[in-house]
Amino acid sequence: MPKNPQVMHPPEVARHINEACTRCGTCVRRCAFLTKYGMPGDIARRVLTGERTVDPYECSLCNLCAAVCPEELAPGDLFLALRRLAANQGLVDFKPYAPLLGYEKRGHSSLFAWYPSTPAKTVFFPGCTLPGTRPRVTWRFFETLRELEPETTMVLDCCHKPSHDLGRQSFFFEQFRSIRDRLLALGVERVIVACPNCHKVFRKYGEGLTVTTVYEVMAQKQARMTKESATVSLSTTAQVTVHDPCPLRDQPGVHQAVRSLLAARGFDIREMEDSGTRTLCCGEGGAVGFRNPTLAATWVEKRRTQAQGDRIITYCAGCAGFLNRAAPTSHLGDVLFEPERALTGKNMMAKAPITYLNRLLLKRQLKRLS
Repeated sequence: MPKNPQVMHPPEVARHINEACTRCGTCVRRCAFLTKYGMPGDIARRVLTGERTVDPYECSLCNLCAAVCPEELAPGDLFLALRRLAANQGLVDFKPYAPLLGYEKRGHSSLFAWYPSTPAKTVFFPGCTLPGTRPRVTWRFFETLRELEPETTMVLDCCHKPSHDLGRQSFFFEQFRSIRDRLLALGVERVIVACPNCHKVFRKYGEGLTVTTVYEVMAQKQARMTKESATVSLSTTAQVTVHDPCPLRDQPGVHQAVRSLLAARGFDIREMEDSGTRTLCCGEGGAVGFRNPTLAATWVEKRRTQAQGDRIITYCAGCAGFLNRAAPTSHLGDVLFEPERALTGKNMMAKAPITYLNRLLLKRQLKRLS
């Protein structure tokens, strides 16, 4: 892994966007952040002239702008680069983000992290939020993977996506490099994730490792799954809608796998206006809520409106928690393994501090299994 892979410098990114942006307004019409600050080309021009007229920490880094841009520009790259520059120059007060960074630190600590003691080619890396909020669902995913691929083992750790998005560039590279190197030392070749953020981190920086989602593995091998794992019995046909997490907007194979799993279990899926590659941020992206809660809430409200009263199914534990504040929302694992409880709102996700206890108990289960 290079010392600072894929580092972007604001001037070169801004120069490209300033020259290539046609100011058509397509992205502005779909984004509250750009509505506030203006056309990406104009923002880039101001960056080049040294004007500090944009707060990059109010951008969710969801990359919807890139998905809709006719010129295939990626303004989100500029705002991440500006975050990194500000952090490197000591211009960012990280105190408001202390809860998020503390959560990340604990997830990587020896108390909560877990690695197998024996070599393994394939590991299940469920992330931080799913094991804490839904330990039973996490274990069911693991059991299903072991049924499909018996040599699979589980690793508990934090991929440090929060630090990545906050612009803590050197810290992120150092911490994730230690995770990657530890996995490679165990002989790991393939990482199966449940968390969209973990998928994006491993995909971009996990050189030497391949990454896929548990949803793709399950969809590809449904025929080999036991009847209990592969089917459910719904008392009525349930219409749901799917929220695709923005870190996976460019992964159509995952979008299809999720819908395949739901369809095979009898769910009637109604697509929202913005889905797949043009999905919306749930509101949690980029930790905007710590900087500008009102701006973050605009994404939640858009999703609530588009859901039209249908239960939202998502495959990000963070999205599930954020969206559930405004509309009935379930994690995909909820409806795969506990459908009746999920559809009636009876399988409520755990909240802190119980989430930390759940992670410790899950780690104890893995110790007993090893």
